This record gives sequence, C-alpha cells and structure tokens, in this order.
Amino acid sequence: MGLSKSFQLILLLVFGLLFLRVYTLENHQVQSHAQTVNQNFTAYAVNYQDWTGNGKELYEIFSRDNDLQFFQFSHKSDSTYNYTFGSLAKREPNIADKFFTLNLDHSFNLPEGRLQVRLSTKTLLDNSLANLQTIFEQLLITYIVLMLLFALLVFALKKRIKYAAHYIDSIPTLSFQAIEASRLNGLLSPISIALENCRCRLKENLEQVRLENEKLTKLAYLDPVTEFSTRPRFTTQLDKLIQPQKNEFGVLVIIKASELANINQLHGRLAGDDYLGKVSDCIRNAGNRNTIKEYYRISSSDFALFLENSTLKDSSNYIEKLKQQFDDYTLNTQKDSVAHIGIVPYQSEDDPVTLLAMADSAVSIAQTLGPNRFHFLEKFDGNEKFGDEHWKITINNIIDRRAVKFYQQPLLPCNNDKDLYRELLARFFNAEGQHLPTATVIAMSERYGLNIELDKMIVTSTLQLIQDNPNLTGSMGVNISATSALQDEFIFWLKDVLSNHRKAASRLVFEVNESGMQTNLNTSYRFVSEIHKVGAKVAVERFGLGFTSFKFFSEVRPDYIKLDSSYSDQIESDNNNRFFVRMIVDIAKRMHILVIATGVERQDEKMTLEKLFIDGYQGYYLAKPSEVMTSE
Repeated sequence: MGLSKSFQLILLLVFGLLFLRVYTLENHQVQSHAQTVNQNFTAYAVNYQDWTGNGKELYEIFSRDNDLQFFQFSHKSDSTYNYTFGSLAKREPNIADKFFTLNLDHSFNLPEGRLQVRLSTKTLLDNSLANLQTIFEQLLITYIVLMLLFALLVFALKKRIKYAAHYIDSIPTLSFQAIEASRLNGLLSPISIALENCRCRLKENLEQVRLENEKLTKLAYLDPVTEFSTRPRFTTQLDKLIQPQKNEFGVLVIIKASELANINQLHGRLAGDDYLGKVSDCIRNAGNRNTIKEYYRISSSDFALFLENSTLKDSSNYIEKLKQQFDDYTLNTQKDSVAHIGIVPYQSEDDPVTLLAMADSAVSIAQTLGPNRFHFLEKFDGNEKFGDEHWKITINNIIDRRAVKFYQQPLLPCNNDKDLYRELLARFFNAEGQHLPTATVIAMSERYGLNIELDKMIVTSTLQLIQDNPNLTGSMGVNISATSALQDEFIFWLKDVLSNHRKAASRLVFEVNESGMQTNLNTSYRFVSEIHKVGAKVAVERFGLGFTSFKFFSEVRPDYIKLDSSYSDQIESDNNNRFFVRMIVDIAKRMHILVIATGVERQDEKMTLEKLFIDGYQGYYLAKPSEVMTSE
C-alpha cells in the first residue's frame, strides 16, 4: 500500500475515532440531561400523587408544564375518568433516535387509578443532534482540508521525486548537469546532497578512467622498444589517407631492419632490442617534425612512415639523410649493414594491399643492392615483379659463387662432460661482395623455390671447410631448411654426398626447424634415419613453438632438440616455462635425446637451466659467435 493511501486510511481512522469520541461525550451528556429531566418530572408528579379527579384535567395540568409524547390515566372503577393522549410510538421517527436511546417513561399509582407518562425527547434530542451535526461538519471540513493539503504536498513531492528520477536516468548519458537544490529541499535535501556528491564523484572517476584509458591506449599503440606507434595505428592512418573521397597523395617509406634476426642469433635479444632502438633513432634524426607526424613499427623488423603531400623527388632529401644515418651507425659499430629502405608513392583510391606489396618489393630490391641501400618503385603497373627477378638473380649468383662465410657459436655441456658441437652461422654476399641479410636470403630462396640449391651449396661449402681446414676439430652444426629436409630429392642427394665423405659426415649435425618437421612426421623420420645411416646427426631447433607431442619423439627420434630461446627468457621467474622444460627433459632422457637450451643471456637463466638437468646450452652469455678461422 502506498504512502498516500496509507495516510488517507490513517487520517480517516483518526477522524472516525475522534467523531466516535465526540458522539460518546454527547451521548453521555444527553443521558445526563435525560436523568435530570426524569428527576424533575418525578418531583413535579409527587405534588399530584393524591389526585382523585378525572384524567383529562390531570393531562391539562401536566401538559402546561411538560412536553408530553404519551399520557394515559386509567381509573380503577369509573372508566369515564380515563384519558389517553399520544402514542408510545412516534408518528415521525427522528434520526436522532438512531443515535441516542432515552428512557423518559414514568408510571404512578394514584388513589383512584394508574398514570403512565412518556415525556417528549424532541427538544432534548434536537439540541444534541444539532451539536453532533455541527461537530461532524467541522470534522468533515477539517478532514477535507487536510486531505487537500496532503494531496498538494504529495503532488509537490511527486514532482520533486520525478525530477530526482529523471536526473538519475540522465546519469548514464554523462550529462553531469548541476543538481537544482531548490527542487529537492526540505526533507529531500539529503537526496539532493547525495546526487550532487554522486555527480561529482562519478565525474571525477570517469575522468580518471578516461586518463587511464588514454594511457592504456597509448601503451597499446606504442611499441615499448622504439616508442613508435604500432601496426594498428599504421593501418588506421593508411586507410585514412587513401579514402576515395579525399584528394590525398604522398610517399610511403618502409624501412626493414634486416639485421635483426642475425643480431639476435649472434649477440642475443638484448643486443637486438638495442639495435632496434638505434635504428628508430636514425629514422627520427633524419626526419622533420613538420613533414613527418608519426613513425610506425609495423612488425618485428619493419618500420614505416608517411611523407604527406610529397612526391618521390621531394622525398629524396629525407631518404639521403636516412641512409647517411644508417651509414654512420654502420661505421661506428663496424656492422656490415643496418637497414634497407623501400619508397613508393600513394594517392587516394589506391588499394592498401597492393601498396604494401609494392613497398615490400621495393625493400626486397634494396636488399639485393647491398648494405643500407634504398629503392624507389614508382609505378603501379606490375613493375613490382622486378623485385622477384632481383632476388632470383641474386640468390642464383650466391649459389654459383658459393658466396657464403661462416661464423661459429659453440654449444656447451651442462651437468655432464659430453662433447657437443659448434653451430655454423652462414653469412651471404652479393656480386659486389656486399653483405646481404641472412634471414631474407633464406626466406626468399624458399619463396622462389631455390632453397634446395641454397642448402646444397651450404652443405658442400661446409664439407669443403672441414676438408680445407684440418685444424677445425669437433662436430659442427649446419642449418638447413625444413622444406629441403622433407624433399626426397634433397634427402637422396645429401645421403649420396655424405656417403662419399664418411669421416666429415660423422662430424656434422644438421639443424632443422621443428615447425617444418611437424608437417610430415613420416618424411621427417625418413630424413633422420637416412642421416643416421651415413653417420651424421640431427638437431631439431626452435623446439616447443609447434605442436609438440610424445609422438614426435617416438617417431622422429632426433639426436638433439634445441629449445626455442623464448623458454630461456626469464625462466627463473616463469613457472610455466620451467614446467615445460622439465617435462621435455624427462621425456627426452627416456629416448636418449639430448636437450639443448638456447638464447641464454643471463646468469640467472643459466643457473635455473642447470637445475632442470638440461644437457647443454647456447647463448651470448656463455660464448659469443666468432668468425671461423680458416687456414688461408
């Protein structure tokens, strides 16, 4: 039941009880007056208790002094003296009779007869009824007035509550309008204060959330190593610049830090991050804030920027400065190369996929030209295929000239004195003798179907290295692509070559990527089996990134597994990595397979790995890569 109905019921009950009380008092007063009237009439009638006359005369005497409703005199012996007036029942019943019950009957025995009298109640009841009616009317008027006042108060309260409800409903819209305190005063002032406090706190909290969100958004779209924007921001900006309704044009510059994979392998991840930081500094230093608003890191080794409202000719100034920055960095650090640059024009309505493909081709062509080189690819007419031809020619030239140079990094034993091997790291050079990015050469050879020939060249160069340098002792690891290792043509060729060099073959360990071997376990097993037949061994590198299972161990049976470097990183604090490494070690020992940890760059990592009972480890902290010293 609502407040309004409850109040009406209570008010009605109060006034009802009040009227009942008034009625009770009035009834009591009426009864008191009736008792007085009876007493007075009785004292009056005593004066005529010896009456011996007829009844009519007595009636005339009584009626002069009293208001009679009924009079009856009955003589004992002579009926002519009898007299009756009125009736015991009223001819016209009064409403007052329903409220008040009075007894004004009298009966007397006289010497000659009997007298019965009922006094009239009209005067007595009319006065009481009039008083009761007056009081009832006053109570009714008071009740109506109070109800009207209450209705007005309820209406005003509903209006204020409606305002408060509307204000609460508007909070999700974040309008944050100031509360009108005058509309919520009095008893509702606590609600006004609460809403105002809520508004202020919510506004403050939302502002804090907004600031935090801006920070998180900035972090999400900001690369922590280079402090460049990330690929999502690049994609958004690219879509914005080539919208059909805009008349935009400019130059897209893609920079590939092509030495990242090589530096990570030779010098470790920390050196790789430092290298990326230096490359980003070069990109910033060559630029102008007025023309380049934002820089992007769009992949692990790729950077991008837009020169808006510029032509290829206009961009040459920045490109020359950027190349100079890279050359200075190369000279100061004695590196072979730093990065390569691809430059393509863009305009509104260009297809972003085609544009990026063109830029990638431009970078690929630049990589074939030598260290820190750049290439402009101007037209969108299919000339991007020129990049393919460049790489095919370059890789074929590397194969024909055997343009490879080896570095070595040893694998050291752990918890045992077993002799392991040293991994040979290949470096490639173009016709001008300029260094080419190793990872790019290998990737391009697989793209254009030259990987088998390239791997054949690496194997024969390794065998030649062993033959020409008797001072090189111990086993040597040779990296070959999984694509080649799973080809029957290459397996038969390799078996045939190693059969003719049994002594050298016994010193070779062929390293193959796990993810590639997982694609075909039967062929992987055949490769391992054929290598074992000629006395060589097999190591599965980057182990743990693919779908690793017990089946892989039982069916492929390699001699070594080299865990991916990500498992060494922070392993002392990473419970998941420790559990995985310990599980792999337990399984591998049952299969008599040696487990090698890679990417060991800190003492804490080395000590933790020792506790996990691995068989060996490799990393920049233990031994740095060095150039293979030949007899020449």
